[in-house]
Amino acid sequence: MKFMKYAVFFYKSVGIEPYTKVSGPKKISLWSNLLFWANVINLSVIVVGEFLHLGIALYSGKLIDAVTVLSYIGFVFVGMSKMLFIWWKKPDLSDMVQELEHIYPQTKDQEKVYRLDSYLRSCSRISITYALLYSVLIWTFNLFSTMQFLVYELWLKIRVVGLSLPYPVYFPWNWEAPWSYYLLLFCQNFAGHTSASGQISTDLLLCAVATQVTMHFDHLARVVENHRLGEDWSENSRFLAEAVRYHQRILRLMDVLNDIFGIPLLLNFMVSTFVICFVGFQMTVGVPPDIMVKLSLFLFSSLSQVYLICHYGQLIADASSGLSIAAYKQNWTDADVRYRRALVFFIARPQRTTFLKATIFMNITRASMTDLLQISYKFFALLRTMYIK
Repeated sequence: MKFMKYAVFFYKSVGIEPYTKVSGPKKISLWSNLLFWANVINLSVIVVGEFLHLGIALYSGKLIDAVTVLSYIGFVFVGMSKMLFIWWKKPDLSDMVQELEHIYPQTKDQEKVYRLDSYLRSCSRISITYALLYSVLIWTFNLFSTMQFLVYELWLKIRVVGLSLPYPVYFPWNWEAPWSYYLLLFCQNFAGHTSASGQISTDLLLCAVATQVTMHFDHLARVVENHRLGEDWSENSRFLAEAVRYHQRILRLMDVLNDIFGIPLLLNFMVSTFVICFVGFQMTVGVPPDIMVKLSLFLFSSLSQVYLICHYGQLIADASSGLSIAAYKQNWTDADVRYRRALVFFIARPQRTTFLKATIFMNITRASMTDLLQISYKFFALLRTMYIK
């Protein structure tokens, strides 16, 4: 499917086939299985090293070091949880994709009626920009220590950088030995790519499905609004019944979408609150300019991820509630009184706005972004107070 090609690309880079088609092969290749478990095991080992480093930092009273490694742990946790939930929900996701294909416009004329090109261009533009942003982020972190060594020690020769890793970890052996250092460097780069791809792929998949849901809501609204009603009750009732059935299919899609993405979205918002707080705190304690650039990119990427989800949540909410307005704009005054009575029930359902949900705890709209920033700032203020004291 055109909308999902970027998400599928990043999923395959970590060995995940997010869904299967009816006409496609049912078996997953051995290479995909090996790649997936290699990513999971490697990422788990790196996280263990980060937790060990966190414990030592807390025991030693090094608040800044603890906050730094907590930011990385949060980033990994979000990526890992999204990957595993999609892997777990693959049967449900496959059913949802099959339903999307059933109501997808099949001909060029239908694509024009649905305004498919407009939605596809918007989704592709956002997907490419978001994927590039996160790719730049992760490879900046992955290659930062190497670039410091090349620039400061080998090229400018202004200071000795020494051996350093992209992310702070602790392992109970001398990792600075050549064989151990290069192995850990590779594993950390591998883990960084895994975590970033897990987040990028799931976010792009959510954007692709949300765009199509919005497209169907908007299409139904235009069909209902532009339909010319006559005095023939049987013809009008058939049209209204078709509209109700179409609306019900879209609502069932939203139920499946919220079931698949609900828990990952809740975890994403919870962890992002702390990650934004921790990164902001690091930026205020006096870091070198090169570290400030890296942290600024991390903060901007985290904010962009949350806003992307909130933006699509708002699009779904607006499109779903707009259906009742479209129905009211019909020329229902020319229709039979029985149609007018039935139309009241049709208008009433879209007035209960359909939301993208992070489980039952949170309806996601752009207002959710404001709530998250407020909570992040409160934790930031608490951290600053602890640091000053």
